[in-house]
Amino acid sequence: ADMPSRLRKTRKLRGHVSHGHGAIVMCSCRQTPETPGSRGNAGGMHHHRINFDKYHPGYFGKVGMRHYHLKRNQSFCPTVNLDKLWTLVSEQTRVNAAKNKTGAAPIIDVVRSGYYKVLGKGKLPKQPVIVKAKFFSRRAEEKIKGVGGACVLWLEANAGKFIKC
Repeated sequence: ADMPSRLRKTRKLRGHVSHGHGAIVMCSCRQTPETPGSRGNAGGMHHHRINFDKYHPGYFGKVGMRHYHLKRNQSFCPTVNLDKLWTLVSEQTRVNAAKNKTGAAPIIDVVRSGYYKVLGKGKLPKQPVIVKAKFFSRRAEEKIKGVGGACVLWLEANAGKFIKC
């Protein structure tokens, strides 16, 4: 079902100089969009300097000092409030924990959900819960212990799981 080569456009255009791509005239008076000197940011310091100076001042050059071995995201600490704490586990977990007569509190690992710190905004339901996090605010800790729960520091709980190099 392929088209025969002799009928293709490329065969018809043989012998025609520009081969269907327009007249690319390389002269200083005609910088057409097809020429390499018009592609992208070419000529920003030369033939396109007026445009760069007018619309993109400060595009060229450096400023400031280099910072070698920069450690990024050192202060990365996503937070979650107490009122959103139970949304991190299923509703069924909360209902089963309330029905449970043995008093086993459910464990909510906030680090698994992508949070590091628990903050104290909002109220907790009156049922004990064990919360694992890297950091707790003072109010969050008070409120969790106020409903009979416990605050477990995530690094201490998972101390044996990581091999220190």
